[in-house]
Amino acid sequence: MNLRELESFNAFMTYGSVTKAAQAMNISQPMVSRLLNSFEKSVGFALFNRKRNQLSPTTEALQFHTTVLRSLNSLREIETQARAIANEQLGSIRIAAQPIYVDTYLLDVVAKFKRAHPNVSVSIADTGLEGMLDMVTTRQCDLGIGITLDLQDPNMEVMPLAQCRAVCLMPCNHRLAGFETIDIDLLRGESFVELSIGSPLRTKIDYIFQIAGWPRKIAVEARTIRTISRLVERNVGIAVIDPFATLLVDEEKVVARPLTPAIEWDVAVFRSLGELSAVERSFLSFLRAELPDLRKAGCVL
Repeated sequence: MNLRELESFNAFMTYGSVTKAAQAMNISQPMVSRLLNSFEKSVGFALFNRKRNQLSPTTEALQFHTTVLRSLNSLREIETQARAIANEQLGSIRIAAQPIYVDTYLLDVVAKFKRAHPNVSVSIADTGLEGMLDMVTTRQCDLGIGITLDLQDPNMEVMPLAQCRAVCLMPCNHRLAGFETIDIDLLRGESFVELSIGSPLRTKIDYIFQIAGWPRKIAVEARTIRTISRLVERNVGIAVIDPFATLLVDEEKVVARPLTPAIEWDVAVFRSLGELSAVERSFLSFLRAELPDLRKAGCVL
């Protein structure tokens, strides 16, 4: 049996005659008759009573029609899902990202993506760089978003999105707030609010200050850039930080200034090796489409 035979049987059972079934299927009556005969032979039991060239369903046909109808509905659902997947309107995508990008960058990306793909489910995991990389490696997520810091892994694809440059975040009334650029030596003696030890960005920033040759006074350590930004607003200290932090702060309380020497890194998409799905390709295009606005905001170069 084939799909066309199933459809002819369903049409006959639904409309009650070969003539109406042919009209519904937009084919000839002889074609419907041939399909019904072939279908009856394939199932192995009588589906029709035949009297004076008229067909009527047997009791077995009435019983069997329920199964056929269920199968046809399942096939139609498969076709619908296939079209939806092909048109990037069905599926799911799992994203793992460092907290600063979940709190800022991803908000607009996910909102715009969902408007374009309302039936695609999205899950977001807020995790540190190490956790994100582990989720990518173990395929607990489809795409990871974080900083590269020269990461190299032969089992992982890294797709750079943009370059970032650290800023010095300080209260508006700070003695250095009027400077256009902050030389690191000007920060000698300041109290700092910093990411926790072990953070890759904290490690990179510590290295720059070690080269400068003087120790920093760390007032508070915190896990997330959101927390650090809020502490700077409260005049707890200054922070050398990811420029995405400027999207979290009250501009009437805090200013951000570029540093010299520059501390730079890439924001990238991380994924396991292999072909991108249609949904993943679409999400990636939305990530890239947001970059011009991030450049205008000074978050990326």
